[in-house]
Parts: sequence; C-alpha cells; structure tokens
Amino acid sequence: MIRTLHRWPGLIAAILLAIIALSGAALSVYPAMEAMNAPGASGMSVAELASRVQAAEPTVEQIRRAPSGKITAYFYKGDQPAAAIIDPQTGASLGAADVPALQRWLTNLHRSLFLGDGGRMVVAAGAAAMLTLSLSGLLLITRRAGGWRQLFSPLRGQGQGRRHSAIARLSVWGLMLSSTTALWMSAATFGFVPEGAGAPAFPAEVSGEIGLVPADIAALQQVSVDGFRSLTFPVAGDKTDVFTLKTASGEGYIDQGTGALLVWNEADVWQRTSDMIMLLHTGHGAAVLGLVLGFSALSVPLMGWSGLRLWLAGRAGRKRADTPAGEAETIILVGSEGGSTWGFAHTLETALTATGARVHTAAMSAFAPDEWKKARRIILLAATYGQGEAPASASDFLDRLAALPMPPAAPVAILGFGDRSFPSFCGFAEKIGRAAEAKGWKLLLPMDTVDRQSPQDFARWGRALSAAIGTSFDLNHQPTKPKTRDLVLVSRRDYGAEVQAPTSILRFALPKVPFWQRLTGRAFPDFEAGDLIGIVPEGSVVPRFYSLASGSRDGFVEICVRKQPGGLCSTQLTLMEPGDRVQVFLRHNPTFRPQRGRTPVLLIGAGTGIGPLAGFARNNAKARPMHLFFGARHPSSDALYAEELAAWQADGRLCSVTTAYSRGSAPIYVQDALRRDGERVARLLREGAQVMVCGGRDMAAGVAQALGEILAGKGMSLASLKAEGRYAEDVY
Repeated sequence: MIRTLHRWPGLIAAILLAIIALSGAALSVYPAMEAMNAPGASGMSVAELASRVQAAEPTVEQIRRAPSGKITAYFYKGDQPAAAIIDPQTGASLGAADVPALQRWLTNLHRSLFLGDGGRMVVAAGAAAMLTLSLSGLLLITRRAGGWRQLFSPLRGQGQGRRHSAIARLSVWGLMLSSTTALWMSAATFGFVPEGAGAPAFPAEVSGEIGLVPADIAALQQVSVDGFRSLTFPVAGDKTDVFTLKTASGEGYIDQGTGALLVWNEADVWQRTSDMIMLLHTGHGAAVLGLVLGFSALSVPLMGWSGLRLWLAGRAGRKRADTPAGEAETIILVGSEGGSTWGFAHTLETALTATGARVHTAAMSAFAPDEWKKARRIILLAATYGQGEAPASASDFLDRLAALPMPPAAPVAILGFGDRSFPSFCGFAEKIGRAAEAKGWKLLLPMDTVDRQSPQDFARWGRALSAAIGTSFDLNHQPTKPKTRDLVLVSRRDYGAEVQAPTSILRFALPKVPFWQRLTGRAFPDFEAGDLIGIVPEGSVVPRFYSLASGSRDGFVEICVRKQPGGLCSTQLTLMEPGDRVQVFLRHNPTFRPQRGRTPVLLIGAGTGIGPLAGFARNNAKARPMHLFFGARHPSSDALYAEELAAWQADGRLCSVTTAYSRGSAPIYVQDALRRDGERVARLLREGAQVMVCGGRDMAAGVAQALGEILAGKGMSLASLKAEGRYAEDVY
C-alpha cells in the first residue's frame, strides 16, 4: 500500500515537481545574495533610519525592510514614482530596487506556471503530491533500514535503489517542510486561512499638528530596525494624515504633530504563523535555511530520474543615471500627462549627451533655476491637458515662474506637444510662452510645436535647436511599439447616438493558445477587470489605453469606448464589425481593483467609466456588498449595461444601483446623487467601505469634493481613506 502510494504520485507528477523544485532551488539563492549585500543596520532605531532617508530623499513616502535586511525607500523623482535600495548608515540610494527579470520569471513559474489561479491550484496539487511522496518515502526508507533507530545506519542494497534512498534520506526533511509550507501559502492565497489582525481602524481624532520629524518621535526611537517592517509617511501638508508603522509584532498609527501612538494592533497568532510559514518556505530572513531547502529541492529531479528507472526496471523483470541638476549645462523639464512626452525627452537627452553635454532631465514641477548654477540653457517639453491646462507633472510650474524676482539667467526653448485637431492645441505651451515673455525670460529660439507625437516635427525642431546652441546632432525619435496580440471582435452594443456621443461596448474573443505556449509565457497574460488594454490603432505606433470591463475568467476581453472628435483609435474601434481584428497588449493595474475581504465597495463612475465597475460587479459571485453610483447623459441613450445591472442587483452581486442622468427629466450628476444619499454613504464608509472611482477628471474632482463634504465632521476624511488604501481612482 505504501509503495503504491509513493509510486503513482511520483510518476504522474514527476515533470511538474521537477519544474517547481528546480525553480524553487534557483529562487533560494536570492535571499542569500540579498542578505549578503544588505548593509548592516543592527541596533539602529527606526527614527534614526527614517531621518537619514528623508534627508537624502525629501519626497520619501514609504520605507520598507525586507526580512533579509534590505531596506527600500519609495519616493518621487519628478512626477515619476521611484524605488531605491538604501544604505541605512547614510540614507543614500545604492541603486534601483527593481527585481531582476530572471527572478520575476522564476517566481511566476514557481508560483503559478504562468497560468494564473489555475496554475496556483496546479502548484498546490504538486505540493500535496510532494508531501505525500515525502511521507511515504520516509516510511519506505525507515522500513528498509529496519526501523526508526536504524534510519541513519549504513544503507543496504546496491545500484539505483541504494542511490535513490541515499538522496531521499538527506533531502526528505527539507522537502516535507517546503511542501507543508507551500500548502499553507496556497490555502492563504485562496482565502482558506484567516489574514490576521492587520491594520487597526484609522484613528477618529488626530492632533491636527504637523512638522514633527521622525528623529523626535519617541515611538519610532523605541523600535529597532531589526524588527521593523515598514513606515509610511503622512501626505505633505495634510493635517489629518499620520505615520503608519508596521513591525513584526504589530501595526499602528502615530500622530505626525505630537508623536503619540494613536492606535496599535498586536499581530495575532494567524499573522505570526503566516510570517513564520513565509520565512520557512522562502528563506527570506533565514538565508542558510533557504539554501538548505534549495539543495533539498535539487534532489527532486535526481530522485525523479532514479525512481523512473527503478519503475522501468521493475516493468521489464520504468534583462540610466543623468547628470545632477547642479552640474548640468542643459536642463530638460517635462510636462506630461500620459507619459509619452518623456520618451521625446529621453531621445533629446541621449542626443545631447552623445555630443559631450552634461544633461539633467526632470519634471516641470521641479523648476528651481536658482539651484542650476552651471545651466547654459533650459528646454521645456510641455504637453497640454484638456482645455489648455497644465499636465500633472507641471501643475505648479507657472506659479513658480511667476514667483521668481528675476527671470532665469539661462535662456529657454519651449516645445509644445498636442493634437492639432483639438481647439486648445499646445495651449499650455502657449501659456508658458506668454508667461516667459512677461517675465523677460530670454528665448533660445522661438516656441515650436509637435503635432500628434510626430517624429518629423521633433526632428525639424531638433535641427533648429542644434543651430541655436552651435552643436551638431539629429533627433531621430522612434516610438517603441510594444509587442501586441490580435484580438477578434465578436460583438458590439451601441449607445449615445441620440446625444451625439457615440459609445460602444466591444467584446473580443480571448485568444486560444496551446498549453506549451502558456508554459513558456507566450500566452495572452491573465488579467482582471480594472487592468488596462493598450490598443495600437492602424497607422500609428502610439497606443491608447482602455480600462477592462472583464477578467480572464470571463473568457473574453471587453471595453467601453466613446468616439472622440478626431480620435484615431476611438474612431477605428467604433467602426469595427464582428470579425475585425485589432492589435493590443496588456498593462496590469493592481492599484485599481477591490481589496480582498467582505467589507462594502462603493463603485462610482460616469460614462465609459462604468466599464471596470461593471467588471467588478460581474465577478462578485460571492455577493460581497457592492453599491454602484453611475452617471450618464440620458437614460434612453446612455444606459450602459442596463440589463446586466438589473440582473446583478437581482442575484445579489450589486446591493444597490443609483443612476444620475444629466439630461433626463430631472437632471443630476453623480456627485449630486452621492450628496443626496450622503447618510447611507457615510454609514458604508464607517463600516470600512472601499471607494473606487472611474471616469473623467472633472467627474472625479466632483466626486472627491462631494465625499469630502459627506465625511466632514464624521471623523473621517478623503485623506484618511487614501492612507488606508480605501480610495482608488482610474481617471482619464
């Protein structure tokens, strides 16, 4: 019986277990390397560490310490989020905190075989098979040795059987530990294990004071870096925000004005057990143990091969650092909303650097000419948002320029980026030009523009710039086209024609690929509602992004598209017929999806912003409390997903659906609907509800204002929701 129990799981799962074991063995090296390279911080307090990091990176938002001792800081570089490994002795960056591509690949292979939740279940089954093999193998070795007392006596027999037993006797202990902990982690992934105490409720009252530095906070002085997990800083200038401290023993909040520990949750037995399981399985925090488990894992393919030969024998008779701003001759400042203008800035920086120039590139919000002592020229690459407004990375540039007592000494070149089909083409760049003229800022060359990210326009401007600064270079900007897959449209539903706002719900077939392609990572990636699909329209290499209204489990790809005047991509999409193809790629958006748990979710959107919210409701088979607030123009033309919303409310996937039509018989906007239902909204937020907002920027601003009014005087604020990770936006 024991021999049969040992033989068949091994034969059936041999290849799977070899893949899991070899990838696990390779991964076991990383914790050891990380521990060897992590700078020492033993005996240091969190207060001291935080002060050093904040001095080196003033925009720091969070500091984390890995079990290996590696310390990572998360901050902003211009308007771009960045992360760096930190030297705790100085607080300075030791380099980017990017996970090596090979490590990411191995991790995805080891956890899920690149197959998403289905792959995780397969891996869990593999862990169960490994545990069965380990226990039955141990019993067979013990019986062969003559009992437990003789387990480590010299082995009997010879040949393949003896070698198989010798390897197993040494490795079975590590394999049992690895498989047992893997089963626990799999159970936790699918919600079969309690998550633990977690963060306490956000404090109802804070001092309202700000300005206390970490070095002066007693609660941080008393915590050693050795037991530290993470420290999240309050949002600058937000008097309602707090420090969030997490250690091995618990998690809590610290008042940023008084340094008082406001509330604290001790880690419970489930959380401590999960932490220990993670350490025992991965070796993070116990590098030597990790290496031992890795060596044990290496035995799996050896034992698989020897076991196969024994069975056969029985059957026969079986994959940049720029110049500091203070040292640069050329300062390139970028104002970008979607990020594409940064690509042009990189092309310009590369070309200038090739001529020997010292170049510094940053966001326009970092405008500080008094600090650029060696600057000989300032180049502004400015995109336009909306009706001539500043993009996110240049929000306060004009205010900073106006506040200067004198114009910058270095002359300026202004290049606007936009789409000539819109009435406010390069409107923000023109505002900069007028402000520069009013300030008396000398122009290096006349303001120019780039239409629809044209490489030709950029190259033409580059020749003018080259002549103006007396240096020969060419700007050959080639937008990088991402690797795409073809999707075939299978159905469409059209709305909005009556209000001159054509809108479509487009459903595409999910590509079918062979298992071996999934195994090698060549399949269409798994995705969830709220992730982004990049669509490359015909005749362009510039993608447009749309939020997904479906997940992989739905078996299709669905988006909502409104036709924009002159919009290349939206026009192509809204003209598609079933059977037509489009080129796409996937971009994950993990910050915009419901958190795990049973707390309520408020879904708030307008127009095509209903897409991902409908996807969340569609996948709410467990009937988690979800409440939808949806705004559109007119009920007879813009009631997107009307039939589904009614069905989902009937079967419990949606607890309530509140609609707001701005052109109906009683015009109302979605933010007004929130105010009208303010008491219920406030009650849901007191119960821990998460807020998810999707739609246009103006709508999102109106929703934020309405929620701020609803929460006023109720011990909560928009800032506290964001600090707790309970407020997420997908705004365009």
